[in-house]
Amino acid sequence: MKKLAIVLTGCVLAAGSFAEEAGFQFSLVPDIALQDRDTTIKGVSLGVWNENPGTQWQIGLVNGGVEDSAGLQSFIPFLFFPAIFNYADSYTGAQLGIVNWTSEEFTGAQLGFVNGAGDLTGLQWGAVNYSQNMTAGVQLGWINYTETVTEWALQLGFVNIIADNNWFTDFPADLAKGFVFVNWSFGR
Repeated sequence: MKKLAIVLTGCVLAAGSFAEEAGFQFSLVPDIALQDRDTTIKGVSLGVWNENPGTQWQIGLVNGGVEDSAGLQSFIPFLFFPAIFNYADSYTGAQLGIVNWTSEEFTGAQLGFVNGAGDLTGLQWGAVNYSQNMTAGVQLGWINYTETVTEWALQLGFVNIIADNNWFTDFPADLAKGFVFVNWSFGR
């Protein structure tokens, strides 16, 4: 068992010698970390505040993905315990946090109290869900809002707004600009 621990420790430390890509990241904040914040992580990031590009499981209170990133952002993924804040430029995967934000393209599932995405393809499930554009997806929450819809959208909640919908004129393809309990836009 000791030999295995020594070999694994050596592998983790050796991964740090490659400036371009690493399999493990440990950080307190992005500038106080085992790997540089520009290093692509393909593996696991563990810390208080993680911020690296790559395909990784980010386990921390605050998780950030820069450039095109993918994976799972959470605090304790095995128990699905949410992080405080997850953010990314473009992200594919799952964000489990109190607040989840992706400024550009998001593909996957955002599960949290507040979810936001520039261009959403997938699921947002939370109290407040926002997307600038929804390519194809579902929003489940108390308040759901999207500016525009490219292909299709379904919203289920107390307040559902699709800003570019017309008021009942394109029914059944589009329901309404805003509606209680359900709203949709299909067939664009």
